[in-house]
Amino acid sequence: MNATFLLPVLILLSSLVPGMIIFFLPEEWRTARTALNLFGAVLKVLLVGLVALGIASGEAYETRLPLVPGVDLALVIDPLAILLSVLSAVLWLVTTIYAVGYLEGSPDRSRFFGFFSICVTATVGVAMAGNLVTFLLFYELLTLSTYPLVVHRGTEVARRAGRAYLFYTLTGGVLLLAGIAWLYGIAGTLEFAPRGFLSELPADVHPELTAIFVLLIAGVGVKAALVPLHGWLPQAMVAPAPVSALLHAVAVVKAGAFGIVRIVQNVYGVEFSEELGVAGPLAAVASVTIVYGSLRALQQNDLKRRLAFSTVSQVSYIALGVAIAGPIASIGGLVHLVHQGIMKITLFFCAGNFAETLGVHKVDEMRGVGRRMPWTTGAFTVAACGMIGLPPLAGFVSKWYLGLGAAAVGDSWVILILIVSGLLNAGYFLPILYIAWFEAPPEPAEQTPRSGGRLETSWQLLLPPVATAALTLIVGLFAAAPWSPLRWVQLVASLGFAE
Repeated sequence: MNATFLLPVLILLSSLVPGMIIFFLPEEWRTARTALNLFGAVLKVLLVGLVALGIASGEAYETRLPLVPGVDLALVIDPLAILLSVLSAVLWLVTTIYAVGYLEGSPDRSRFFGFFSICVTATVGVAMAGNLVTFLLFYELLTLSTYPLVVHRGTEVARRAGRAYLFYTLTGGVLLLAGIAWLYGIAGTLEFAPRGFLSELPADVHPELTAIFVLLIAGVGVKAALVPLHGWLPQAMVAPAPVSALLHAVAVVKAGAFGIVRIVQNVYGVEFSEELGVAGPLAAVASVTIVYGSLRALQQNDLKRRLAFSTVSQVSYIALGVAIAGPIASIGGLVHLVHQGIMKITLFFCAGNFAETLGVHKVDEMRGVGRRMPWTTGAFTVAACGMIGLPPLAGFVSKWYLGLGAAAVGDSWVILILIVSGLLNAGYFLPILYIAWFEAPPEPAEQTPRSGGRLETSWQLLLPPVATAALTLIVGLFAAAPWSPLRWVQLVASLGFAE
């Protein structure tokens, strides 16, 4: 066995093995648990970085093990897989630091961090899946590993949210399985290909391929929170802040959006999707979701629910980009996979800090928090402005390419959607910033128990949002740099279109 065979497996094991060990650690072994968490997270970043350098230099990484006759368990690292793998590895490291500080003194930490590690293992498995069966296996493992995180608090509200989460996601899994089985019966293969593998099939099976497309998109659309499949997401906000950050930025919704990209680009192919007539309806559903999510966010006073409906809206930019069927728009959608993750994890980190430090959970309770927690509020401000699409932040880059891509293929209505959604984004984020910075606190600012008179909160809770907010600015300012997510996405998008 050589490195190109072993590295995909090692990337999975770097989080799976520490997670399995953590399950058996006594609760009081805090130092050992933290060391294992950080060791696995740092090792995964190093391994994924090593593979990314190899992919950039033309190396190929692939692991195949027989699963059932005619189908392998396939781990194939291509440029698109690297995109989600790097995002997951980096943000898992940041979230681990945050979670260690957030859960200090709470019960059941070994259980939490064990499932936490399995969750990121499943996410990276989704990224590296080389065919639809492998994708489905890791996709369902992601469902099973995130459910205990959603219900971690053990309250009746948490259990109710967990039941809704399982109902939606397992139903999506059944639809996905049905679509995969039907597709295998027609095509005889499920292997991802750069421009899909269905365009050569005879025209008489096109109606079946259309129906299968609906099944597959519905299956992954549950986790991607496409309307009307989004109902689980706002309910899941009862989970602890690190879980909310994980759900929205790294794992669940990102796996769903990534699945849409794989189906459009590597199963059907962008051009065949357009020819089959399924790209337009997908773009319409994504557009409805973008506007609907923003309208619902405007109505929420609970901060995490407002952020949840913002995710419903923002993740659909990814689906919209790949559905527009042009290389420039695909760049905008794919780079938003990264940019949305960085910005949204910042927002949830900050929401967790407000709740843990000041007991603030609702928008109208945020009066003057900028004076009491300036670093956290500053990080929130940067991420919120990025979500609105203000230059030179990451969100502006995504929306700029989506608009250019829409204009390039003559879909001017998409530009209208972008304008409307940008105004709605401003409508639900700017009032928060005004209340936080310009309204007086309801009572004199006090030192918090965690601050110790030095920082507004503990460094484990403060460092992650400040770091990701800085990253929101950096990837926007240096979008043209050779190491930027945008440059990598340009390579990924070029593989999906004929020259």
